[in-house]
Order: sequence, then structure tokens, then C-alpha cells
Amino acid sequence: MSLSEVEILVVGLVALAAMTMRWYARQGSRRAAPPAVDLQRLEERLARIEQAIDTMAIETERISEAQRFAAKLLHERAPARKEDG
Repeated sequence: MSLSEVEILVVGLVALAAMTMRWYARQGSRRAAPPAVDLQRLEERLARIEQAIDTMAIETERISEAQRFAAKLLHERAPARKEDG
């Protein structure tokens, strides 16, 4: 092989490597593209989630109030203990 043939071979391999890397980069960018997002549907869904969380918070507070009331009644109805002194 003469020097010019080696030079042609090296240039060809570099060009092939560059084209291959560019092709892989384009393929990767096609796959990595995020799906289209419907912002209106997303906002509606988040609003429903927020409303559900608010409802759960109210119900949890009602349960807490009922537990405090039941504990108070049990405490008031419990027989008084005599303390040794």
C-alpha cells in the first residue's frame, strides 16, 4: 500500500465514523422526543387531585374531632381513682 492509499483509507474511515455517529444521534433524538402534552387535561386532572386532597383533609379532621370527643367522654365516665398519699 502506498501512502496515498493509506491516506484515502484513513479519511474514508473517519468519514464513515462521523456519518455513523450522526445517524445514531438523529435516531436517539427521535426516540427522546417527549410526547405531546395536553395542558388543559393536565390542569383539570391536577384540580381534581387537589379537590380530593382537600376533601380527605376535611374528613380526617372530622375523624380527629370524633376521637377527641370519645376520649373526653371516656375520661369523664371513668371512675375516679384514689391516690395514695
